[in-house]
Amino acid sequence: MTESLIPVAPALDEPLEILSACHGRVRANLQTLDRLIRWLPDHGADKDAQQAAVNVMRYFNLGAMNHHQDEEEDLFPVLLERCPANVRVRIRRLVAWIKDDHRALEATWAQLREQLAMIASGESDQLDADVVANFSAQYLNHLDREDNELFPLAANILTDADIRQMSDRMRERRTGSNK
Repeated sequence: MTESLIPVAPALDEPLEILSACHGRVRANLQTLDRLIRWLPDHGADKDAQQAAVNVMRYFNLGAMNHHQDEEEDLFPVLLERCPANVRVRIRRLVAWIKDDHRALEATWAQLREQLAMIASGESDQLDADVVANFSAQYLNHLDREDNELFPLAANILTDADIRQMSDRMRERRTGSNK
C-alpha cells in the first residue's frame, strides 16, 4: 500500500499557514483511509495496512487535536475580540459552528479509531466504509468552511502582534517551549 506524500508544515512563526497546511495533511490521511478500505479485502491487515492505520491514528490523535486547540484556544478568542462590528455576528456563528463540528468530528473519529487500532495490531481487517465515508465528508465540509470563510477573515483581522502570540502558543503546544 503506497502512502501519499504529506505536505510539509510551514515554520511555526506562520500560524495561519500552519493551520492551512494542516488541512493538506487531513486530506492526505483521508485519502489513506480510502486506499485502506480498498486494500483490506485483498490483502487483509498485512504490514502495509497496519502501518497505514498507525499513521492515520497518529495524525488524527495528535495533529488534528493540536489543530483544534490552536483554533479554539488561540485563534477564536483573538478573532472574536478584534472583529469589526459589521462581521461580529457572522464570525460568532462561524466560530460556534466550527466548535460544534470539532466535537462531531471527534465523536466520529472515536468510532473509526477503534477499528484502526484493531487493524494496526493485526487483530482485524474490517474497516466500515460508511464510517470512513461519513468522517471524510464531515471533514471535507469542515475544511471547506475554514479555508473559504475562517482563514480569510482571520488574515484580514489579526495584527502582527496577534500572529506572534499565536505562533508562541503553537510552538509551546508542539515543543513544550516558548521559543
